[in-house]
Amino acid sequence: MFERLAQLEDRHRDLEAQLADPEVAGDGERYTSLAKQHAELSEVVGLYRRWRATRDDLEVAREMAADTDAADADSMVGEAEELATELAALEAELQLALVPTDPNDDRNVIVEIRAAAGGDEAGLFAGELEEMYLRYAERQGWRARVLERTPQGIGGVKDAIVEIVGRGAYAHLKHESGVHRVQRVPATESQGRIHTSTASVAVLAAAEEVDITIDPSDLRIDVFRSSGPGGQSVNTTDSAVRITHLPTGVVVSCQDEKSQHQNRDKALRILRSRLLQEEQERSQQARADARKGQIGTGDRSEKVRTYNVPQSRITDHRIGRSVHDVEGVLAGQLDELVAALRRAEQEARLADLEEDAATSPGARG
Repeated sequence: MFERLAQLEDRHRDLEAQLADPEVAGDGERYTSLAKQHAELSEVVGLYRRWRATRDDLEVAREMAADTDAADADSMVGEAEELATELAALEAELQLALVPTDPNDDRNVIVEIRAAAGGDEAGLFAGELEEMYLRYAERQGWRARVLERTPQGIGGVKDAIVEIVGRGAYAHLKHESGVHRVQRVPATESQGRIHTSTASVAVLAAAEEVDITIDPSDLRIDVFRSSGPGGQSVNTTDSAVRITHLPTGVVVSCQDEKSQHQNRDKALRILRSRLLQEEQERSQQARADARKGQIGTGDRSEKVRTYNVPQSRITDHRIGRSVHDVEGVLAGQLDELVAALRRAEQEARLADLEEDAATSPGARG
């Protein structure tokens, strides 16, 4: 492990030198590529340097403890023990940091939110989830915009599709996929009874044209008059677009833009992302074995989280983690839950690697 870390540190230094070269700085495409590589290495290299500094401090503390008078020995031994604990924790973090990441982690995302069981209350909850992801994206410095939104009931939404553009968006949000459940007393409930409503979330890695090649002959494109808000021309022209991918039956509709061309472009972006997800799920299923990570499969039908409003408690069922701040989380303060889910994914990947190593022919021989 440490040989690999030393190689990464050397590469990090080399990238820093290249980025400081005026000739590289004048080549926008090359500079951007190198800067991205440098940023990706910075976290693990910084962690490695902290580990090395702590290791050196521990060696000094142990030497001083051995040479110290009896009166001060206890203090020096205690310091050495604290440093040893810190060193072990950093080593564990380094192990996780070297685990191969999901190749989609740096992609932008398309988040689809749909009201499920619970009528108008489910629509209100779906709208709150939409707002939660928009605010979280804003807190991360990402760009987010609503691609499609269908109002429902008393201020809620039947469904909403949000595009979020930012480095690491998929890595941070992919574990939001699944069924979210809210328990609270609805505003329309006169008896004060707690109701349970649900909404489903699907987080798709945004696809580029090079990821998915779509044969135009595989598409049926229908245009129709928009039924929603969006300006005077929206409801008087056939600007809404429905695209059906005939081989898979996937259907995408967009009607929020005034122009048919804009709606068609948005629908195609969503379609590509859905097709990419289906392709990746088939590939993952083909490689799947009996093991399941502790964060679950990520399937959108899986109940992932409960928002208990009376107790101000949010529980993520996959990792057994609770956060006592419903208001804050729904306002976009998802950092604690996202960090816990990402760490759980790393630990599951590390366990898989260790199990693979233990059961490989070389290990058995």
